[in-house]
Formats: sequence, C-alpha cells, structure tokens
Amino acid sequence: MQAGKLALTLALVAAATTAHAQSYPTKPIRLIIPFAPGGTTDIVGRGAADQMSRILGQPVVVENRAGGGGSIGADAIAKAAPDGYTIGISTVSTMAVNPACNPKLSYDPIKDFKPITNLANVANVIAVNPNFPAKTYKDFLAVLKANPGKYSYASSGTCGFGHMLGEQFKVSTKTFMVHIPYRGAGPALNDVLAGQVPIIVDNLPSSMPYIKAGKLRPLVVAWNKRLESMPDVPTFGEMGLKEPNDPAWYGLVAPAGTPDDVIKKLNDAAVKALQDKGFQERLRTAGAEPSGNTPAQHAAEIKKEFDKMKNLVKVQNIKLEQ
Repeated sequence: MQAGKLALTLALVAAATTAHAQSYPTKPIRLIIPFAPGGTTDIVGRGAADQMSRILGQPVVVENRAGGGGSIGADAIAKAAPDGYTIGISTVSTMAVNPACNPKLSYDPIKDFKPITNLANVANVIAVNPNFPAKTYKDFLAVLKANPGKYSYASSGTCGFGHMLGEQFKVSTKTFMVHIPYRGAGPALNDVLAGQVPIIVDNLPSSMPYIKAGKLRPLVVAWNKRLESMPDVPTFGEMGLKEPNDPAWYGLVAPAGTPDDVIKKLNDAAVKALQDKGFQERLRTAGAEPSGNTPAQHAAEIKKEFDKMKNLVKVQNIKLEQ
C-alpha cells in the first residue's frame, strides 16, 4: 500500500514537472546582468533579452545588479528560485576569476548554477603605448626578458580579467611586469594613453577604438585565429602560449535545480536568438562573436576556466587585498 502511494506521488510530481515545462514560460523572466549598464556584458545580455522575449512569448526583463566584480549579481542568480523565471549572464569574472580569488565567496560556480549556453566570445589583447620600445610581439617579449620588473601593465582591477591574463602571460613566458590595478578599464586606458603606464591587458572591445585611432599598438590577441580587423597581430596560440589564448565569454546560467526541460527551452530560445542578423551585428559591433553551444559545453567552459584560475591564483599567490 505504501509502495503504491509512493509510486502515485512520484507519477504526480513527474506529470506536474512535465506540464510546467510544456507551458513554460507563463510569466515574465528576469535576466540578471551582474555589471552596470553600458559595457560588453550589458550589450550581450540586453540583446539576448530582446530576442528571447520575442521567441518565448514572454518579456525577458533585464535587471542590472552591479558590484563586487560581478559577484553580487551572480549571488542573486544562484539564490533565486530554480523555476526558470530568474536567469543570468555568466562571465569569466563571475564564474572563474572571482571564485578563484576569493574562496569565501557566497556561491560555488560549479554547484550553484545550471549552464544554459555561451552567448558570445570576446578576444583579449595586450597593447602598448606607441612610445613603447617594441613594435612587434617578439620584440616586446625580448624587451621584457631583458628588463625584468622595469615595465608595468595596467588592468581594470585586482582579480579582474585583465589582471589574470597578465599574470597568466607572465607565467607562460617567464617574464616579470609590475601590475597596476585601476577601478575599471576606462581609467586604466587613460593612463596608458597618457604614457603613465606603458602596457595594458584588456578585453579587445574597450581598447579597439584607440587601436583604430593609432593611440595604442596591439601586440598579441587571445583568439582562435588572427582577427580580420588586425591581420598583422598574432594570437597567443601562434606564439606557443596555449593557456593565455582562451577568449572571454558571456553566457547564460540558471540557478541549480532548474528543470532540464526548462533549460532546454531556454537554450533553444537563446540559440535561435543568436541567429538573428540584427543581434549578430550588435555583438560584432561590440567586438563579440556569437556562440550558442549546448548546456554541457558551457558547463565544460566554466569548469575549465575555474580550474585554470584556481591554479593561477596559487602559483602567483594572488590576493584580493593586493
């Protein structure tokens, strides 16, 4: 008798779950963007929200929750009800760098989220003020090796993505540059443009206007092939540097426990959204390349980057209070 009741209960739960997934969504979906409006994360997130609203037949409402290098917004995603009505943007910062730098963070990037897809990838760049005594990557490397500790590089902040890429570059090339953290890419760029700091490690979109204007000289990029916009600039991979060659990415995640059928609906909608020519153009104008992979593939990207960042933090003894 008890076994019969249990079987009936399980059948009812399964039926309710199936019915929920089939009817989902029946109300607006909240999309948390863990950074302030205006940056690449916001452009990717709002573009996805616009297209997915049309595809899903319900509004996808953007909520910017900035602060803590993205950790405040990521925590809000992790702690939301796992019903498919709160999702959020995942980034290398929120899913790998922050948790690696701060083990006391309130969320676990592997256990507390259910990946949906990678929306877009973005190239990264090491660039220098035009007065720097090197015009090519090989010359740059030779200058650094001949002058350990003489030169400094700017980044958007301690434990920001630029900082971590700079440190990964140092480990991979056995060179030494002094890290100068700033409160964002804008102030960092300003000092490099003014010649106060000679080198910047950055996401390509924020540096690209100055590269095009000839105010910064790009030396090497993190991408799977040479960029059409900079055909003379090699990739880290070409230079034999595998670890620094991974791009930044902007994905979609839901709270852990969100039903698989709901994740599939969201993935289908996101992948379809990325096929829109207007959205593709918005992404490429921002320096991002559309992706649209499976939940399992995005989960693998998150784990790979998190493991890499944990190792880098240990090797370089990186601490947030630096």
